[in-house]
Amino acid sequence: MRITQGTFSYLPDFTDEEITAQIEYALSNEWPLSVEFTDDPHPRNTYWEMWGLPMFDLKDPAGVLLEVNACRTANPNSYIRLNAYDASLGRQTTALSFIVNRPMHEPGFRLDRVERANRQIGYTTHSYATERPVGSRYQQE
Repeated sequence: MRITQGTFSYLPDFTDEEITAQIEYALSNEWPLSVEFTDDPHPRNTYWEMWGLPMFDLKDPAGVLLEVNACRTANPNSYIRLNAYDASLGRQTTALSFIVNRPMHEPGFRLDRVERANRQIGYTTHSYATERPVGSRYQQE
């Protein structure tokens, strides 16, 4: 099951040239970028691990792509996303966020039904990947 989170989530994975074009777009709008990674892409998991610090002073797309590739090398079986931040409204907001790397095998999620008091029914998602220990969730079987 393909995880669909962020901008461009329903498109095929971007090539490095297409990622560079998005980096150029973000930098032309003066949006600083950051790289994040996780092995738990649950929709409510908004706090991924940050790869280095946000690149507030970097203006070269090649430097940003270098950081993306360094994160890919260190975390080949993780989800990696690139975020662009817009501070034009006086607060730091995410203007652009998209996945630039994903594991070869994505086990997906299931929907769990939970019965509560007063005949209320609730639903929650469960990631199949979290059934394995951290660090070995997306290795080939």
